[in-house]
Amino acid sequence: MDFSELGRVIEQIGKDRGIRRDIVVGAIEQAFVVTARKKYGIHGEFEARYNEDDGDIEIYQYKTVVDNVKDKITEIELNSAKELDEDAEIGDQLGLKIEDIGFTRVDIQTAKQIIFQKVRDAERDILFSEFKHREGELVTGIARRFERGNVIVDLGKADAILPKREIIFGESFKPGDRIQAYLSEVVMTNRGPEIRLSRTSPLFLVKLFEVEVPEIQDGTIEIMAAAREPGHRAKIAVYTKDRDIDPVGACVGMKGSRVQNIVNELQGEKIDIVKWSDDLETFTRAALAPADITSISLNQEDKIIDVIVEDDQLSLAIGRRGQNVRLASMLTSWKVNIVSKSKLQEKVKLAVENLIQLDGLNEATAQVLVQGGVMSIVDLSASAPDEIAQIVMCSEEDAQKYIDSASAAVEKGELKIDIEEEEEIISASAIPGRHGYIRDRDEHRADDESDDHKFSEAEKRLREELAAFKLK
Repeated sequence: MDFSELGRVIEQIGKDRGIRRDIVVGAIEQAFVVTARKKYGIHGEFEARYNEDDGDIEIYQYKTVVDNVKDKITEIELNSAKELDEDAEIGDQLGLKIEDIGFTRVDIQTAKQIIFQKVRDAERDILFSEFKHREGELVTGIARRFERGNVIVDLGKADAILPKREIIFGESFKPGDRIQAYLSEVVMTNRGPEIRLSRTSPLFLVKLFEVEVPEIQDGTIEIMAAAREPGHRAKIAVYTKDRDIDPVGACVGMKGSRVQNIVNELQGEKIDIVKWSDDLETFTRAALAPADITSISLNQEDKIIDVIVEDDQLSLAIGRRGQNVRLASMLTSWKVNIVSKSKLQEKVKLAVENLIQLDGLNEATAQVLVQGGVMSIVDLSASAPDEIAQIVMCSEEDAQKYIDSASAAVEKGELKIDIEEEEEIISASAIPGRHGYIRDRDEHRADDESDDHKFSEAEKRLREELAAFKLK
């Protein structure tokens, strides 16, 4: 068997595919061990060694020294063993070099297939380890082909996949186009490592700002939250400890140059940059810009923000197709309810009219109950005496009379017990994970013992999903 070319092949494989020499040699040795077992007996013990001096493969068969040989493949008689090694004893293992291997063309082909498979496996492992630690980075490649709507992107050493759902709405690519994207995940599949890209992730937006704004790169300015409706609109919240720096202005750039570069990359996606605040009410006002907010109330237990706006600000607060309020909800990670002032007044008026149908309940008391959240006879009938007593500032005995009167009205059905009204509250809830990003705020609130800004479960899930992203 001629192995004269083996050394050159080993060097070439290592050079072309970036695989260490010892890995290639190991694959070759393992391949010939498998081939030897098939030729000389699957129960035999074999070892293949690559001899670098002459570029040859040496194959050894190991046998146990015994008195009486029962299996010629695995055993050798003592006298025969002593001819090879005079110190041999019963039970010893002797390695016998096979001088005339006698591999056929089929044997050689089998060895080649095994070698190629081992080299491919090593190549996959190298690619996986090389790109795995690059998760969370911006990458640039060339569009090569399309598979079921997905774009296959050539990154140089490997191909990546840009799934159809991770392409910004309205954009299209053709072979040869340069593509910049966020490397969201690298997973090992049966076909090798799969490198997944995204252009819709909020972290793509974050990384683009890192590239464009030097103050973000050096940590002077931090992106605390980001939310996107890809291709349409996005919001980011920025923060700095340096009082001499305007974080919003720095991100916008001279005459909007910095943010405009990002807008161009995102196919014209409108970007709102707002100033981060630890005070949730202040931050909500900024997040709902450009709308002017009349008042805000926070439900800490349910993580709900109720926002009241003037009638002429309602459309601004909601935004086109509800974009503004949805993005604000993603930024804050709280549910946001928006109602116009006139609608709220109308709702209060209807609630008071509903309650004063009860005997013994005047308009002033009804007003107080509505302000306390009791909006109808049904609400009153389901309330606890101590709650009503606290709202109306009366005894629990008097509160119980109000409740009993409401319960009787509900049972008889003689009164208009509930309010019929049109939908008047616009609500938006944060969607964890896909288009919203919130940075860990702990470092900014280390000295704050308040529970007001503890993370909701949605935020926790989002932070786990984006654990690979680190700004510092």
